[in-house]
Amino acid sequence: MKILACNSNINLAESISKTLNTRLVKAEVKRFSDMEVFVEVQENVRGEDMFVVQSTSYPANDNLMELLVALDALRRASARRITAVIPYYGYARQDRKSGPRTPISAKLVANLITKAGADRILTMDLHAGQIQGFFDIPTDNLFAAPVFVKDIEEKYNNKPVVIVSPDVGGVVRARAYARRINANLAIIDKRREKPGSSEVMNIIGDVSNHHCILVDDIIDSGGTICNAAQALIDVGAISVDAYVTHGVLSGSAVSNISNSPLSSLVTTNSIKATEAVNMSSNIRQISIAPIIGEAIRRVHMEQSVSSLFE
Repeated sequence: MKILACNSNINLAESISKTLNTRLVKAEVKRFSDMEVFVEVQENVRGEDMFVVQSTSYPANDNLMELLVALDALRRASARRITAVIPYYGYARQDRKSGPRTPISAKLVANLITKAGADRILTMDLHAGQIQGFFDIPTDNLFAAPVFVKDIEEKYNNKPVVIVSPDVGGVVRARAYARRINANLAIIDKRREKPGSSEVMNIIGDVSNHHCILVDDIIDSGGTICNAAQALIDVGAISVDAYVTHGVLSGSAVSNISNSPLSSLVTTNSIKATEAVNMSSNIRQISIAPIIGEAIRRVHMEQSVSSLFE
């Protein structure tokens, strides 16, 4: 078993390799002067079980191209099996036709990764579970829930807690968290009364005099989470924290979160933290290296991955 890291999140790849008591494969992932991607694997990988760690986060197209070229390099170097470890799967939000003449880019990216040489996929908290079916190769979708639940239990031991889904689409995820910590569940129903108007928030469930914990898979601009936090405070919540797996946090997201009623935003390190995130007083990251490392070990040893989350 050998691990190769591309450039999107070197720190996470190094942490994963440490949990497995191994080192990263010597490789050069660079750009030519015209910004073409070039990958050179600088040691023998013939017959090896290879794992390529690369999140397709910002800059999404550059990081995706690095992953594709790295997969092709390993395939041509006669690796026995190649697993693409994609902690954050970019383009996942384009998982259906949102209107006439629009693409399903999540499927397109799945095809590209498969054609480039991946034999299996290891990812985390896909935006929609059915994206696993976009791949024609084995795909393991890991969950950040174990590390988040541990953090929640340590912070809110014996305090009144309610798990909140920020929209109807995230109810299944929120219910799973609520079941793990034996807490009640609330749902935020959001809709617009008319085009261009602000969203109207309706809270389904009792959150007054409780610490509310919003759970979601992706936070981008932060608008939904910040509006949800304000709506919860308005109906009597003691405090509001958010646990979100993938901190995309583009544009003015960090500023929006800093100026919101959120006590804290907790994300994983599936996406490398920007300087603004590191400097923020109410955003912190939890490492998913132990979960991904254990999943890699189990894949290599042909053991069950799903039992990690039972």
